[in-house]
Amino acid sequence: MSDWRWEYDPDETHVVGGDSPAPPAFIAEVEKRADEIVRAAEALHLDGSGYRGVGEGVQTAYVPGGMFLYLTVPRHECVYILQVTVWPA
Repeated sequence: MSDWRWEYDPDETHVVGGDSPAPPAFIAEVEKRADEIVRAAEALHLDGSGYRGVGEGVQTAYVPGGMFLYLTVPRHECVYILQVTVWPA
């Protein structure tokens, strides 16, 4: 059983909250896409905790209404969501 997961870095309030929080429907799309990215990372890195290679760096994922930046860290078996951007309607 794998322990792969995703989380907001440094925390949810910092990434999606703040002065003008992202709409709940947009956050649902981000989290749905994050689940997909975690499943793909888990399949690619079968022994994530033992991974010793070079990481892929920060990547961009597009979702309806915006995008987000994330970092996959195989040794942590985690995808970190670093920033979300909602596009103006």
